[in-house]
Amino acid sequence: MHEEGPQAPVTKEDNWLRQGARLLVLQAPRPQGAAATPLTLAVLVALTLAGAVAVQRVMMDGEPMLLWRNLLRGWIDAALTAWLCWIVARSAAAAGRAAPGVATLLALLWSAHLLLLGIDGAAMLALRATLGPVDAWPESVYWTSWLLMMGWAGLVQIALLWRVAAGGLARAAVLLVTALTLFIGGWLAPTTYWWSEWTAEAGNDAQAYAGLPLTDEVVATQPQLLARALDGLQPPAPGRVNLYALTYAPYASEDVFMRESAVVAKTMRERFGADGRTVELVMNPATVTTLPWATPLNLRQAIARVAAVMDRDRDVVFLHLTSHGGADGQLATETSPLQTEPMTPELLKRWLDESGVRWRVVSVSACYSGSWVAPLADNDTLVMTAADAEHTSYGCGKRSELTFFGRAMYEEELRKTLSFTAAHAAARQVIDVREQAAGKSDGYSNPQISEGAGIASVLQRLQHELEDTR
Repeated sequence: MHEEGPQAPVTKEDNWLRQGARLLVLQAPRPQGAAATPLTLAVLVALTLAGAVAVQRVMMDGEPMLLWRNLLRGWIDAALTAWLCWIVARSAAAAGRAAPGVATLLALLWSAHLLLLGIDGAAMLALRATLGPVDAWPESVYWTSWLLMMGWAGLVQIALLWRVAAGGLARAAVLLVTALTLFIGGWLAPTTYWWSEWTAEAGNDAQAYAGLPLTDEVVATQPQLLARALDGLQPPAPGRVNLYALTYAPYASEDVFMRESAVVAKTMRERFGADGRTVELVMNPATVTTLPWATPLNLRQAIARVAAVMDRDRDVVFLHLTSHGGADGQLATETSPLQTEPMTPELLKRWLDESGVRWRVVSVSACYSGSWVAPLADNDTLVMTAADAEHTSYGCGKRSELTFFGRAMYEEELRKTLSFTAAHAAARQVIDVREQAAGKSDGYSNPQISEGAGIASVLQRLQHELEDTR
């Protein structure tokens, strides 16, 4: 990049969007003769904010809720950009150079960002038309599109301010502060304007739950489904740590738990080599002829069968339980017209102990699930929960796609790492931001984790073996 000489004054036909377009192709603007007024900045900021809201909406299905108060959040990166413009303009003035003022630099950047949002929105629509909903996109497409837009925005800002800056210190600030604004606004604390996972009251725009369809076909098929799932468990690969996965979703009247079970099982198969070693137990009208029921008896049999197939000295059993939870530590069941008992941590521990399973990872996605930590924690067990013992978790309503914990932990963070502890730590931060954005009223859910020293070394070995095969 190089410094530009004097530019021709802006004519009547020129406008801020034309100057923004020049910036997008990394050409020098022609701002002399025009200075941004407070009204100019207000209009550009309002339009850019509206564009950001619109682009986020384009990427979402259904009827998400607009989080109005989030319009007031996420301005730290904008404040840093304004400060950077002041540094650059001051450096140019100190060097005796004619240069745009702070307001004009900001107006130019907002103009470019507004146009870039338009391009981004058009690209998202084109990708959705080609690939379907965003959740169905390959990770490479999602991250490439995100990095392209973030990188373009950063390059535009650097190109403009580098031309104006005078001196090495000012130009160093251009590079460092621009990188910081991109990190904050694009990665550390991106602002969410829409949310589709909010808790709705029972019966609010939702079809009433009519119970499980106990037809002759269902009654005859269910024992076969369980037997097929358990008999199909593959023996362990010798000489390495194998992970066997069980999911348990016993609340039939809300589909969010069925979906979460599917997401967790998919992650275990694809990321942890559990294909052929995974059993899904789900209670839902949609799966009565495809998946065995999530009943306590079926879970006990599944644990016993996994223990019989696995190498109990080497292999790990992963269990994910997802449902509503009570402050008394019970995991709720909704299986009507069947009658089943709620699960408790004491019951689960007893069955694991009876089976002889040694190495255990237990994940509980439910309100108040922190009460499961103490009964299950020991040297050979990793326990992860969606909340502590005094708070609800979030995203388990009738209109929720996934729980906040399920999405952050299993659809997002464990796609980036093979470490349960690292994924849980990252998910905690993501959940905190999203709960605040969604207006959770009873405070941070505060997901908990407890890892024994024994299971830690086994999971590290599992992680290293999986990494070596990729």
